[in-house]
Amino acid sequence: MSRPRTLVLFDVDGTLIDSQSHILGAMEFAFKARGLLLPPASEILAIVGLSLSEAFAQLCPETDAQERGLLVETYKESFASLRQSAAAAPLYPGALECLEILKDLDDIVLGIATGMSRRGLSHVLSNPDLAGRFVTTQVADDHPSKPHPSMVLQAMAESGAARGVMIGDTTFDMQMGRAAGLKTIGVTWGYHAAEALRGQADRMVDHYGQLVPEVQNLWGEI
Repeated sequence: MSRPRTLVLFDVDGTLIDSQSHILGAMEFAFKARGLLLPPASEILAIVGLSLSEAFAQLCPETDAQERGLLVETYKESFASLRQSAAAAPLYPGALECLEILKDLDDIVLGIATGMSRRGLSHVLSNPDLAGRFVTTQVADDHPSKPHPSMVLQAMAESGAARGVMIGDTTFDMQMGRAAGLKTIGVTWGYHAAEALRGQADRMVDHYGQLVPEVQNLWGEI
């Protein structure tokens, strides 16, 4: 008896790749360029996953929409420059092996739901190890900011899956997945504290070696 098609949907920053140094560097450049006080790194990492407009609204609520728009553009330019000049943000240990195992399972398809731009994600997926693995890729350019479920619902529609699981490192990922009716798995190696995720995730994993069994365990199918 065949199992329902399942979409395994991944966040990117803090889940698949460790882009912390690029994010913090671009934020520092943007705030200094605009003559604003740089928030602590902990506050910056807490907004990873949101759209840039929403992220800056939370980081500097006292600024007006025009100033936040300038921050967004300055951040994008700096991030793109860092991405070109520095080493690529690395995949977390075990990520590639996990993707290979999941992609080889007949009932599973893979997707991405990220707060990155399409340009940023295209750069990530230019890595030959990642190219061609994902049947659907949803980005902030086309949807409301997480935790709105829009990108998850679109990913489900595009993949033709009957059920799905959202995998991410932030509370925004967990809230988005749950709002769309998906199961959720929180990863502890990313940018939000594990304690914050535990109350919102169906399952938690500490390394990629645990992920495949947990995905299958969600529906009792090991």
